Amino acid sequence: MPLPPADGRPQPKSLGDLFVSFTVLALQGFGGVLAVVQRELVEKKRWLTRDEFIEDWAVAQIMPGPNVVNLCLIVGGRHFGLKGAMAALAGLITVPLLLLLLLVMLYTQVADQPAVAGALRGIGAVTAGLIGATGLKLAGALKTNVMGVGVCAALGAAAFFAIGVLRVPLVYVIFGLGGVAGALAFRKLRA
Repeated sequence: MPLPPADGRPQPKSLGDLFVSFTVLALQGFGGVLAVVQRELVEKKRWLTRDEFIEDWAVAQIMPGPNVVNLCLIVGGRHFGLKGAMAALAGLITVPLLLLLLLVMLYTQVADQPAVAGALRGIGAVTAGLIGATGLKLAGALKTNVMGVGVCAALGAAAFFAIGVLRVPLVYVIFGLGGVAGALAFRKLRA
């Protein structure tokens, strides 16, 4: 059993709680789960503070593999070690994998219908809106960022312009602007 956090925040009660929580989380996300993960882990369950979530999400993004998988491993491992990480991972992928296999079988039967293509485009638009809303919710944390709000906003605008307007491949933007942001933050922290 894990030790309770020093500030008395809630935490997962058991491996089963981690499994079920990440299964519920996974079943809510479709095409992108950042908004769902933030709402569930920070606002509803309160297993993480907003700042902890941002720090853990940043680490999850630089690790190889899907971000949400990395985050579930971090959260599960923090509370129950390797067993917790595996329980969270199993919760995140088991039921969605089974549902995906069923959906693939169904999709092969209806893939050529225009209504299906339209529905998938609509889901993509909703996902973009959810990610944008989550970004606005988390923007308050920029006040404590070492680079400051102005630099962070400029980097965000540059990333949007590079990807959205210039169509620069994401990998170049991540390494280019991410490298600039990392160097700026490192310089500020050393000062």
